[in-house]
Amino acid sequence: MGTLLQSRAKSVEAVWAVEAVLFIGIQASGKSTFYRERLFNSHVRITLDMLRTRRRETLLVRACIEAKQRFVVDNTNATMAERRTYILEARAAGFRVIGYYFAVPIEVALERNARRSEDQRIPEVGIRGTRNRLEAPSLGEGFDALFYVRTDSCGGFIVETWKNEV
Repeated sequence: MGTLLQSRAKSVEAVWAVEAVLFIGIQASGKSTFYRERLFNSHVRITLDMLRTRRRETLLVRACIEAKQRFVVDNTNATMAERRTYILEARAAGFRVIGYYFAVPIEVALERNARRSEDQRIPEVGIRGTRNRLEAPSLGEGFDALFYVRTDSCGGFIVETWKNEV
């Protein structure tokens, strides 16, 4: 009997070994830094900043899904509609879908953005536009888990369990 339980536990663990992570937040909220600090060694990073086209992004997402490779979509993912395709495709392939909502005041994001090199800086109107479109995520979208990510006074990250409020 113990062997059967161990076998079931391993199969559940194997199912959840594949993980799709969506970052949600305005530009300069710390998403890429969080990736480098927390997920660099375990997840492929998929970002339009690097790939430049949705076609390339879709190819890489599908390759990760087909290969059962953990991945992070490091975009703003500001609206439910933008998140929907990633969530549906990942869940259909048996991935655990996790969302990290970067709760950063716009003033902090604008300050961080101003410190970026000129070629990496986002126009302020773009950051404000994303903030205006930003829809808080919900478990009802298909996430298996959601977390708030905040920064502490030293610039470190604080990850908190989702409370269905922003």
